[in-house]
Amino acid sequence: MTYYRRVGEVPRKRHSQFRDPSGRLYAEELVGIEGFFNESSLLYHRHTPNALVAAEPVEVPALTEVPVPPAPLLPRRFQTHDLAASGDMVAGRRLVLANRDVRISYVVAREPSPLFRDARGDELVFIEAGSATLESPYGPLPVGQGDYVVLPMGCVHRWLPAPGGELRALVIEAAGHVGIPARYLSPRGQLLETAPYHERDLRGPDELPAAAEGSAEVIVRHRDGVTRHVFAHHPFDVVGWDGCVYPYALSIYDFEPIVKRFHAPPPVLETFCGRGFVVCSFCPRPVDFDPSAVPAPYAHSSVDCDEVMFFMSGAYATRPDVRPGTVTFHPAGFTHGPAPGAAEASIAVRSHEEYAVMLDAFEPLSLGAAAGECADPEYHLGWHRPVQGEGRAQGEGT
Repeated sequence: MTYYRRVGEVPRKRHSQFRDPSGRLYAEELVGIEGFFNESSLLYHRHTPNALVAAEPVEVPALTEVPVPPAPLLPRRFQTHDLAASGDMVAGRRLVLANRDVRISYVVAREPSPLFRDARGDELVFIEAGSATLESPYGPLPVGQGDYVVLPMGCVHRWLPAPGGELRALVIEAAGHVGIPARYLSPRGQLLETAPYHERDLRGPDELPAAAEGSAEVIVRHRDGVTRHVFAHHPFDVVGWDGCVYPYALSIYDFEPIVKRFHAPPPVLETFCGRGFVVCSFCPRPVDFDPSAVPAPYAHSSVDCDEVMFFMSGAYATRPDVRPGTVTFHPAGFTHGPAPGAAEASIAVRSHEEYAVMLDAFEPLSLGAAAGECADPEYHLGWHRPVQGEGRAQGEGT
């Protein structure tokens, strides 16, 4: 994250004496990226944040599942709504696709999650439906449908779904950091006028966490597995912090699509980027408006990446083959494009109405167990045997 934020009390100078009313020093925690050669935040705790009481390896299959290579090479479609509700936002993740750079899971959560720290990389969570509060040492962050939530590596947090509600989310776990594409930023990091969203659209915590006392268990995902840590003091005992590293949210409803006279490729919809992948947002927008334009996406073969689309809502939801929660997977080595008849039908269309998230991965993706549980076995035949009622273009890869 590149934007300064301050919540609670902090001293005038960094690393200077800062004491509680009894005269005891608050404990500093400096959170820094890339060996402190990039952004950082400075948190002030009532107690030392590293008083470890116990540690043990634990099994959390949702975090350690090993995917299998897809064979044969095929375009695939998964109906994530066919997966059963699975607990909380950490242990309930169902792995769909993964490679060494990124893991893509779907989760249906109804229960509060444990305190969790991903020490392998940032997480980008897209809320398909429902609402929740994300709690962390930086303070509570309310999130809801359509929100992208960026969680920095190493941030202890927990998810609290709304009482009695159900939280559906796509979880993208990076093996590194997730950031704003450089082409949207000035040399000093300000979002440019040509960017599809701006600083005002980014939401971070604006109040401190509720004071927490006593010991706390934290589940830590790291490069070699999962460990349970028990700390003498709860990590949410922060009295103030400032800096540029913290959880934040961006609503897909605040993304401003770029429109051209003729069909624009997905890079104009790029929203976030990570090591080995990019994330794009498909939002309602006018179609290509030249009289001779064909609004449907042309058949394309992106030779360097696997393409994943997650459909949240929109006009395509009335079709029998694409509905909310659908994931399509088009691997490199296969040319894909609109359904039969869609190019012709798109000429009469005036706007696209879908909300969808696309991820392009630059290393081959393998299949998680959840992919096999909700796969459409005949999806790859759809261009040869179009489904009944097929005809209108609804977006990339459909």
